[in-house]
Formats: sequence, structure tokens, C-alpha cells
Amino acid sequence: MATENDHAESVRALRQLRRMRTFYAGGAFLWAVSAVSAGWDDPGSRQMWVSVAFLVVFAALLGMTAVWLRRQQADHPDEPAHHAAPRRPAWRRHANA
Repeated sequence: MATENDHAESVRALRQLRRMRTFYAGGAFLWAVSAVSAGWDDPGSRQMWVSVAFLVVFAALLGMTAVWLRRQQADHPDEPAHHAAPRRPAWRRHANA
């Protein structure tokens, strides 16, 4: 059985992977736009090939992050996503002495 600390670390890891997936998707999109723009202006130029290389790197990172996220989510399919204390204070059942 996993300890509470292990569970908190796995929740943090999932959150971080989701953030990184968003970052890599944005980077892949920007490098794709850069590669298309450079290829449109000067096909076969060094700038175009550098943009394509960065696009490949970001696409590979995005793919690996998606695979890791899918594996992590498959390990914990039925657990709630957030374990926070309720925002309202609990009602006291006993009067103060």
C-alpha cells in the first residue's frame, strides 16, 4: 500500500507532466510556424532546417510526455484528482465550556 507521501508525489508528478505537455505543445506549434515561414521565404535555408530540427525535438518531448501521462493515469484510474480539506469549517457539536 502506498503511503500518503507517495500519493502526494504522484499527484504532483501528474500536475507537472500536464504543465510540461502544454509547454511542449506550444513550443512545437511555434517551431512549426517558424519552419513554415522560413521555408516559404527561402526553401532549404539553414534557418528552415534549424526550425525543423527544433520542431522534431519538441514533438518528441511532447510524445514522450503524453506516453508518461497515459501510463501514470492508467496506474491510478479511479482516484480523485484533488485531495483538499473542505473550505467550510466543520460544525461543532459540543458547546464550549
